[in-house]
Amino acid sequence: MDVVATLLAVLARTLSIYTVILVVRVLLSWFPNLDWSNPLLATVSSITDPYLNLFRGLIPPLGGLDLSAILAFIALNLVQTLMAQASFALAGSMLYG
Repeated sequence: MDVVATLLAVLARTLSIYTVILVVRVLLSWFPNLDWSNPLLATVSSITDPYLNLFRGLIPPLGGLDLSAILAFIALNLVQTLMAQASFALAGSMLYG
């Protein structure tokens, strides 16, 4: 059980780091003149775009504004929260039970 709790905590933390990378990607999209062939920008794009593309099909852009990122953040936050709570619940049950 301790391994599962630790694994869930690590996964929740990894999703937290991914959220920061996702925020960077969304903020960078506000600058249309960026050179996306830059290795750093291309890496950020290759890490985040597959996840964002899942939601781009659900919510079409409104007036040039891509609102799918909001849904992507909500889904990511929900999964992260559930993993963290499960990790704490498992760790707590090992202490008291």
